[in-house]
Amino acid sequence: MFRKKMQAASKPVKPKKSPIREWLDSLLFAVIAATLIRFLTFEAFAIPTPSMENSLMVGDFLFVSKLHYGIRTPKTPLQIPLTHQKIWGTNIPSYSTAIQLPSYRLPGFTTVKNGDVVVFNYPPPKPNEPAYPADLKTNFIKRCIGIPGDVIEIRQQQVSVNGKEMAVPVRSETTYFIKTTEVLDERFFRKYDIVNDFKSEEGPFINWQPLEQYNEATKTSTLVGYQINTTQTVIDKFRQFDWIKGIEPLREQAGQRDSRIYGASAYAWNQDNFGPLNVPKEGVTIPINKQTIALYGPIIERYEANKNVVLTPSSIQIDGKLISSYTFKQDYYFMMGDNRHNSEDSRYWGFVPEDHIVGKAVFVWLSVDPVPADIFHKIRWSRVGRLIN
Repeated sequence: MFRKKMQAASKPVKPKKSPIREWLDSLLFAVIAATLIRFLTFEAFAIPTPSMENSLMVGDFLFVSKLHYGIRTPKTPLQIPLTHQKIWGTNIPSYSTAIQLPSYRLPGFTTVKNGDVVVFNYPPPKPNEPAYPADLKTNFIKRCIGIPGDVIEIRQQQVSVNGKEMAVPVRSETTYFIKTTEVLDERFFRKYDIVNDFKSEEGPFINWQPLEQYNEATKTSTLVGYQINTTQTVIDKFRQFDWIKGIEPLREQAGQRDSRIYGASAYAWNQDNFGPLNVPKEGVTIPINKQTIALYGPIIERYEANKNVVLTPSSIQIDGKLISSYTFKQDYYFMMGDNRHNSEDSRYWGFVPEDHIVGKAVFVWLSVDPVPADIFHKIRWSRVGRLIN
């Protein structure tokens, strides 16, 4: 007994941690925990542009579930935790491409469905931006219109999938002409959330503007109405005003080619009249010709891990071999914004590869008006906790 007490007394006493050491340990634990939660379960995102309005608003903060579609293993493991492309507040890259791993997706609760609101990495290279690895490309959020194997078609803004009309999202926006000679100002339109506050790299988002008719004889212009971008609900309210003499949707005509549209080199498509277009599916084989190259050539060149691809308007070579057909190696998706006339989406840059899918948008946990009328209306309480559908 005495010997045991002596042995216990001879054991070195563990030194007490300093306050700084305890603080650093707590910080390290918090970073590791937050990184694991972000990687394994949910990640927070903010909405920076109006491309999904009015379903999602600029200033909405939302949680995106990575469990629904399955966790995507990192392609770029050498990265500072809790960063995406750059170290906070700097232009210094927060990652290294010294190690690039193959990407896999673990089993999830479900698969991407038509109508899901999905966060993904923006597939094509962006001008004046580094060539980021797939898992570090800029995050986008859109609604999934077409899943692998679907046939997509848009006629006069109406979207059809496999020959069946797809329901228009309840809060979606599009462009209308309202005929009136009444002078309307910013204060009027702001009451209906029709604002010109937001800007992108391409310039301001114009959601309302006056339209005038020029009289050559008198050399004067007369107000004839306004072009506005809004929801069907707001339009129904406007129809009740007796000083509004007419309302009509503004649409591009079928057969009118828009050079900005995906596949424009071979098809006379525009944002309101597009397709039919087959969404690529893993294992499906297509012939190679001018029409299929216009639609699927960028996929074969960028996203299929093919080496030494030489792409021309009429041919494709892979590793020095001219191909006459091609079999897709992964699934693809077709995405569109709910703000149909104010969205950079698959109509303009094509398909989203399966390995670019991040997760499913689940709910809004906070909504902050970036340009409120006063400080008491900074938080949009009616949107807090809203499920995304």
